Amino acid sequence: MTTPLGDISGCHTDLSALATLPISEVALILGDQLNASHSWFKTVNAKRLFVLMEIKQETNYVTHHIQKVVGFFAAMRQFAQALSSAGHQVFYFTLDADHNQQNIASNLTALATVMPQLEGFSIQQPDEYRLDKYLQDFAAEQSIPVDWFDTEHFLCQRSVLDDWFGPKKQVVMESFYRRMRKSTGYLMNDGKPLGGKWNYDKANRNKLPKGQTPPAPLCFSHDVSKLVAMLELQNIKTIGTIDSKNYLWPINRKESRQLLDHFVRYLLPNFGRFQDAMHTDYWALYHARISFALNTKMLSPREVVERALTYWQKHQEDVDLAQIEGFIRQIIGWREFIRAIYWQQMPAYAELNFFNHSNALPDFFWTGATRMACLSHAIQQSLDFAYAHHIQRLMVTGNFALLLGVNPTVVDGWYLGIYIDAIEWVELPNTRGMSQFADGGILATKPYISSGSYINKMSNYCTSCAYQVDKKVGEHACPFNSLYWNFIDQHFDKLKTNPRMALMTKQWEQRSESDKNSLRAQAQFYIENINTL
Repeated sequence: MTTPLGDISGCHTDLSALATLPISEVALILGDQLNASHSWFKTVNAKRLFVLMEIKQETNYVTHHIQKVVGFFAAMRQFAQALSSAGHQVFYFTLDADHNQQNIASNLTALATVMPQLEGFSIQQPDEYRLDKYLQDFAAEQSIPVDWFDTEHFLCQRSVLDDWFGPKKQVVMESFYRRMRKSTGYLMNDGKPLGGKWNYDKANRNKLPKGQTPPAPLCFSHDVSKLVAMLELQNIKTIGTIDSKNYLWPINRKESRQLLDHFVRYLLPNFGRFQDAMHTDYWALYHARISFALNTKMLSPREVVERALTYWQKHQEDVDLAQIEGFIRQIIGWREFIRAIYWQQMPAYAELNFFNHSNALPDFFWTGATRMACLSHAIQQSLDFAYAHHIQRLMVTGNFALLLGVNPTVVDGWYLGIYIDAIEWVELPNTRGMSQFADGGILATKPYISSGSYINKMSNYCTSCAYQVDKKVGEHACPFNSLYWNFIDQHFDKLKTNPRMALMTKQWEQRSESDKNSLRAQAQFYIENINTL
């Protein structure tokens, strides 16, 4: 049964009508600032007008998945209507409104033009560098004050790495994570990690056993056909597919909390154990799938962690320490660390290309049409659900793009567009740094590359593949195998100085010249014929 998408009948949508309202402040809310707990909303102020915008400036800077665009617009509409129902003054620019000038600055200027009594703008700090700079430039041109506010979402400030460890000093995530554990007190006992260990990652690398069936994922059912029709009429180019009568992602805080509750009750007991597993029959496995809700701020990291901790404390017979630690590390460790790296390193970070890669992305990244089972499944799942978990992104699509030598800027654009949770602050370090090692080691300590053996170890992909995972050269040889060794050969001088790559570079050195030439030739054949694989 589908539920109708909430309308915005309670919001202002007529510019001319604003002139009669006693508005002195316009407060901008971006699509990833849907934080109902923000201090802005504690009391109703009739002189403050909250503004949300559906604009082509945000739909067109990359080609987004249709579920991503719809998800943001649907969540924004729900949030705007909730604010209006609570008594706040809200103006909403729909994408198809005649007065919508399709960018933030022009729309804010239009509001100011019809409200000569306006005394100032209020803006929450954007999480993306491009929007931060854009709005800083806008503010500098205004004749009325522009006040800046924190989003009141993250556990750390943007400057946390410099504040804690010193300007520009390279910091590994584990050091940051331990500092976070100490500062929050999560899983700590008298200043020491609960259980005596900081990290239980080695216990969390299991393949899904045969016969084990994960719980069915919690999916919602929204009729978003009107939004889809609007996108089509406005000629918004998108990728992927959507069931417009049964949109599955959460679009408000209530549903986001339901998804979180579903995770801690049914999935947390096995989350860590199988968080790296991949399987053709299960697209969600034991993952929380709350990243869209988190990144739009419908959920806060603190409530996510504390909800999981509360459940674990009451059900330790079902959820062991390794499972809860693995989950909390993702939220207070990895997520906060990624954001800190982003703000410490931007804008130069977006241009880094350590290996000087320049190849194009294979055509099948947009269709899933390849005989390589792992790539076909991971890409098709991404096109179907706007979702893939971190190992599918890192060790399948990302690994392949890196081995192939794809330009990291192209890889960034693909990841930023295809995933529903992709906002640049989280996408860019994960892609350019962790996945493509284009930052040369600012984020990760080694390139995350592998032959087909790792994929075979963590999935059932290889059992149904046209290529043979144990074959390096010749007909039907797994492309990952020769591309892996070819990558090591091409970048040997850069890799041999990395201690974590010493074993593999040594193995390459010890291979016979005949073996090396065979692997090089096999890799070159695949590179030249990439769109036929």
